[in-house]
Order: sequence, then C-alpha cells, then structure tokens
Amino acid sequence: MLRVVATAPSEVWSWDITKLAGPQRGTYYHLYVVTGIFSRCAVHFEVHATELGQLAKDFITEAILLNGGIAPHAIHDDRGTSMTSKPVSALLSDLAILKSHSRPKVSSNDNPYSEAQFKTLKYCPAFPGRFGSLQDARAFCRAFFTYYNHEHRHSGIGLHTPYSPYSVHIGTASAIQDKRQAVLNAARAASPHRFSRHPRAPDLPGTAWINKQVTDSDMTRHPPGEAT
Repeated sequence: MLRVVATAPSEVWSWDITKLAGPQRGTYYHLYVVTGIFSRCAVHFEVHATELGQLAKDFITEAILLNGGIAPHAIHDDRGTSMTSKPVSALLSDLAILKSHSRPKVSSNDNPYSEAQFKTLKYCPAFPGRFGSLQDARAFCRAFFTYYNHEHRHSGIGLHTPYSPYSVHIGTASAIQDKRQAVLNAARAASPHRFSRHPRAPDLPGTAWINKQVTDSDMTRHPPGEAT
C-alpha cells in the first residue's frame, strides 16, 4: 500500500469520476475532477457523455496546463477503468508522475479527498438531482466549482478557501492567517475578560496524507472509535 504525502500545493493530486443523472432513467453524464490534496483546490473539471481512457488522458493533460504547466509528483485514484487505462498510464509514465491507487475491494475511504468533494457537490442545496442535458450539467458544475474554489471555506485548511481570495493553493493564506491572528490579539487586549484563554486562528495545514500510517501517538490522540 503506497502512502503519499503533500507538504505544499501541487505536490499530490487526487482524481476521480462520478456519475450525474441525466433527464431519463439510465442516462448519466460523467464528471471528471482533479483535486490538490494539500490546498483542496479543484484544479480542473470536465463533464462528458462517456468515460474513456483517452478522455481521461486529455483531461489530466489539460489540468497540468491550467496549473501553469506544473505537474504533481503523484496522482491518486480509485483504480477505475479510466484511471488504470493504457493512455493514462502512459501519460503518467512519460511525465514521471507517481501512480497511487486505492486498495482493491475497499471502501472509498482510500480516496477521501475526491469523495469528500463529490459529497459537497451532491449535498449542495442547489444540486438538481437530474440534469436536463449535458450543457446543463456543465453549466451547473462551472458555477459550483467557481464557488468551491473561491468561496467555500474548508475546516481542513484553517477555514480558508482553496484558490482565492484567502488561498492555500496560490500561497496567500499565510498572510491572511497573520491578519486573522492580529485581529484576535487586538480583541483580547481590548477585552481580556471576554476570553478564558488566548484565542487562536485555525491552523493552516502542514501536511496532507493518503493512506497515512497509524502510529502509537495517533492512537493516543484518537482512541478507537473516535472520529478524526
């Protein structure tokens, strides 16, 4: 089981494809999304009428171009047919990108970043359940991922947004974090009686893992059955 870790944006990507229901029963569109696990940024998405290895290869190529030509060190996926297809495997090999796959016959917990993103999408109050056309699905996803990258605040990245204006992906989050802490410091100095302890802004991520090895210290902090 390969363990991958990201300590900065664009080091490790997770990608997956999910089905979006079309106008008739049995009709589906396929949403391709690649996500930076450190910043939670949706680097690129596309919606297609089918799922093919060649489409997946072109999708990843476009994601790298849109990321300023910066390719990740590793890409994680869930062993879907497109993910393990010859076009995708050849592309990753040519670019010297490490391939990380979920373990066979396990739950989606091995691909947590992509699955969490899809859950946010499908539990969005505006999510229609079914789309009238491929164009409708593309328009909705375009609006959703604009919101997701620029407005949605993630607890896992210190309640910052993935891309802008309080961005982890493009490196402006630290400056915003300092300003947040300065506001909290000033509030405590002005009214110390209101605070039982010194307030701290939520921490920025230091690392992001897939398949992290559980250590004794992890077990101490999070006993069996306790949510992490």
